[in-house]
Parts: sequence; structure tokens; C-alpha cells
Amino acid sequence: MEIKGYLLDLDGTVYLGEKLIPGADRAVAELRRRGRRIVFLSNKPLHSRADYAEKLSRLGVPATVDDVVHSSYVVARYLAGRRPGARVFAIGEPPLLAELEAAGLEITSDPERIEFVVAAFDRTCTWGKINIAFQAIRRGARFVATNPDPTCPVEGGEIPDAAGIIAALEATTGKKVDDVVGKPSPHTVRAALERLELPADRVAMVGDRLSTDILMARRAGLVGVLTLSGVTRPEELDEADVKPDHVIANLTELPELDMQLAAE
Repeated sequence: MEIKGYLLDLDGTVYLGEKLIPGADRAVAELRRRGRRIVFLSNKPLHSRADYAEKLSRLGVPATVDDVVHSSYVVARYLAGRRPGARVFAIGEPPLLAELEAAGLEITSDPERIEFVVAAFDRTCTWGKINIAFQAIRRGARFVATNPDPTCPVEGGEIPDAAGIIAALEATTGKKVDDVVGKPSPHTVRAALERLELPADRVAMVGDRLSTDILMARRAGLVGVLTLSGVTRPEELDEADVKPDHVIANLTELPELDMQLAAE
């Protein structure tokens, strides 16, 4: 079946840190030339969608805000849909807080007023932030998270991600996270497919992580394409519980795979 749209992960798929993965710009341009719709999908809540669009454009992959879906956008949409104007505390950086406020949510650090605690990838996390979240959860606040990733791929290796924050709160409060909205969550799938305006069976998810990108594809009925340009090594595939439909070395091989899928 011909694929009409692609969800492209960013870190480890399109770029690593500030460096474009060689050939990613040409691959995206070719897919667009063929009329394929593309949405860039990230679990990282460290930047605004405008920041991601600007970075992609600067690296040679033209993008607008509407081309980007990330976990901050998804969690803000999720919370605003559940309780408009809800009082929220987030262990997160300023771009996440701005996304929450833009959705009409109230940011507060008063544990007695907090209705939702959001755990996110936060390079500025302190004991004070953990304590506010701890006190709020103990008082009955709902506990949600942007993404489940243990690490984030960067140039030269990996750095700790949101899973560490989630684990700290689970260990101290004795309460499991109520919901994680980033990949592989269906909340992210819905937001991304709405942007593409395509059914799941006409869309491929391309990413470098089996436990998020490919698991989401499997659960949602998307074609799962694993790229080996990020965190997953070839030797991991044999014993992996989650298998991709296709494996590519990097995005330069995606246009050829696109032709193969169209011919099937």
C-alpha cells in the first residue's frame, strides 16, 4: 500500500545535536517532491515548536510550526481537554511552561492548589521541584509525564531524559504515573495524524528507538521504519520484543523504501 505521509522523529533520525544527519535534507526534499506529507515528531519538551521549526530550517530542512508535534504540545492539549484552566505544576523548562500557559492552564507551585503534576525532561531539575511535585501528588494531584525516554541521543552519546524524573517521583510517592502522553502514547498518534489528515494505514513512523517510535507504530497500525542513525544498534534487533517493518541505515535510504512500498 502506498504511503502518503511520514512521521519523522528528530533526535537521532533527522539530526544529532546541532548536526544534520548527512543526507536527511535531500531525503525530506525528495519525499515532499513526491507529494508525501511530513510531520516532525519529538518527545523532547526542551524547546517550542517554533524553535524546532527554526532549527530544522536552519539545518536545511524547511519547516513551519504546523509541521511539528512534540510532547509539550501533546501534554498541554491533553490537560486542557481533561480540565480547561486546570492548575498545573511542571518539572520542566520554560518552553514547556509556555506551552501549558498557551493552552489556558494555570501554572502554580502551591501543593495545596495543584491539580496535575507534569514530569518532563528537565535539565534544571532541583530537589525543590521534586519536593513540590511530591507534596502535590501526596495530596491527590494527578501525575502525568511528557515522555518515557530513559535517555536522549546527542552528538557523541546520550544524556538522561524524563524517565529519571518519573522514577524519582514514583519511588518517593509510591504512586505510579497516571499517564505518559509522548510516544508511544495514542495521544501523540492522534495529534500527529490530525496534522497529516491521513488514516493510520497510509502513514509510516520513522525513528531510532524501538521502545517509543516502533512500539507506537505497532500499536497504532502505522508502518514502522527503524533508522540505525540514533540509539538502536543492529545487534539489538534479534532479541527485541518489538520489531520494525523495515530497517534503514539513515534517512538517505527512505526515498528508495518509499518507492518499494508504493510498488507493493
